[in-house]
Amino acid sequence: MEILKQIFYFPILNLLVFLYNVIPWHDLGVAIILLTVIIKLILYPLNKKAILSQKALQDLQPKLDEIKKKYKDNREAQARAMMELYQKEKINPASSCLPILIQLPFLIAVYQVFRVGISNGALEGIYPFIQNPGHMSSLAFGFLDLSKRSVALAVLAGIAQFWQGKMLSTKQPPIKSAGSDDESLTAIMNKQILYIMPVFTVIIGLSFPAGLTLYWFVNTLLTGIQQLILFRHK
Repeated sequence: MEILKQIFYFPILNLLVFLYNVIPWHDLGVAIILLTVIIKLILYPLNKKAILSQKALQDLQPKLDEIKKKYKDNREAQARAMMELYQKEKINPASSCLPILIQLPFLIAVYQVFRVGISNGALEGIYPFIQNPGHMSSLAFGFLDLSKRSVALAVLAGIAQFWQGKMLSTKQPPIKSAGSDDESLTAIMNKQILYIMPVFTVIIGLSFPAGLTLYWFVNTLLTGIQQLILFRHK
C-alpha cells in the first residue's frame, strides 16, 4: 500500500497542488481539469493500444458468433477455435479490460487525494519544492462546491459514458445469427452494457464529491475524443 502511495497518491496530490498554485485565480476545478489532461497524456500510448484492441474485438464478434454456433455442443472445440482465431488476428481478448485496469489506480489515488489529501486542509505529503498553499478552496468556477456531490456533474459523466460506449457499438454492423432475424445474445448483452454503464456512472457520481466526478467526467470525455480521432484515422 505504501508503494502505491509513493507511485500514485503523492505525485497526483503534489501535481494538483502545483497546478492550483500556478493558476492565477487558484481554481480547484481548473486544476482538476488540467490534472486529468496531464494524466491522459501520460497514459496516451496505453490508452491508444487499449482502444484499438477493443475496436478489433468488436469487429471480430461476427466470426466469434459463427464459431459459437458451429460448435455449440462442443465447448472444447469452441474454445480451441476461438483461440485460433485470436492468434490468427493477433488479438488479446483480455485487452478489452485494459482501459479499466489502467484507470483504476489513478482513480483510487485521485479519490484518496480528495478524501484525505485536501479535505481536511492539512495537505500532508507535499514535496519540499512544492509551495504548500495551506488551504485549497473547494469552490470551482465561482459556483460549484467540489467537496459536495453534484447531480449535474453525475448526469454529465453518465452522458459522456454513453457517448463513449455508443461510439464503439456503432462501429460494427448489427450481428445476426445465421438463419435468424434476431440479434445474437452477444449483441443483446452489448446493448445492455451500453445502457447499464452510464446509469452506474451516474449512481457512482452521486455517491462521491463533485471533485472526483469532475475528474471522471473529463477523463471519459477525453477518452471519447481519443476514440473519435483514432477511428477516423484508422
